[in-house]
Amino acid sequence: HCNFEFDLCGWKQDENDDFDWHLRTSSSAKLGTGPATDHTLQEPSGHYIFTKSSFFQRPGQKARISSPVLSRRNKNCKVCEGVMIFYYHMYGAHIGSLIVYQRTTLKHEKILLNLTGNQGNFWQHKALTLPGDGDEDFQVVFEGIAGKGPKDGIALDDLTFSREC
Repeated sequence: HCNFEFDLCGWKQDENDDFDWHLRTSSSAKLGTGPATDHTLQEPSGHYIFTKSSFFQRPGQKARISSPVLSRRNKNCKVCEGVMIFYYHMYGAHIGSLIVYQRTTLKHEKILLNLTGNQGNFWQHKALTLPGDGDEDFQVVFEGIAGKGPKDGIALDDLTFSREC
């Protein structure tokens, strides 16, 4: 489980992207960018990760962050498909996209979720099944794609993997 209150919990910025996800609070954000509070504490001082379109990013540029490696060697993970639960906030007239991948250690990527455009000015909950095909260890990758608006961004909080994996 990661609520981003202290750090990135082992999640790593991908090197093959255009910009980064940032740890931040709503109280440090400029007015009109991102959620009013984090999801965990429901406070402006609570932390989450955020990728914001700005004048430095062009539409279509990507920010990617990946989970620690999850092991398929755990027998429960082979029998039961794992689940990842998370909260996201995507609000703005020109918001880009959020794509979630399952990436094997051999770098094969499978899209688990693809959201584009304004999803509302509130935290939303998603539960994704992590397919249990094969014995290969894997990671989950969140990709934020910049939209056209300099104030629009994507926030993530409270990422949890089921005990099976």
